[in-house]
Amino acid sequence: MLVLITYDIPDNKRRTKLATFLEGYGRRVQKSVFECFLTQAEMQELHRRIQRRVNPDEDNVRFYWLTPQSVAKSLAIGSDPPTPPPNVYII
Repeated sequence: MLVLITYDIPDNKRRTKLATFLEGYGRRVQKSVFECFLTQAEMQELHRRIQRRVNPDEDNVRFYWLTPQSVAKSLAIGSDPPTPPPNVYII
C-alpha cells in the first residue's frame, strides 16, 4: 500500500537526517514529501523508527495510507504519478 509521509521539521539537522533516512524507504516527490510502498507491518516499524528521530514538541510528521484504488486515481503535474516499485530487480 502507498504511504504518503509528510513532515515539517524546523531544525535543519533533524530534517536532513530524516530525509536521508526516508530515502531508504521510498521516493522523494517534494522537499518534505515521500511516497513509500510498504506493508502495514513495515509502515508501523517505520513509524516507530521515525518517532525516535524527531522531537514531537517541535516537529510534525504525518503518515497517510492510500488504498490501491486511490493510487490508481492519482494525478500529478510536473512529475510522474505514484507507481509501485518493480517486484524484481535484475543486477
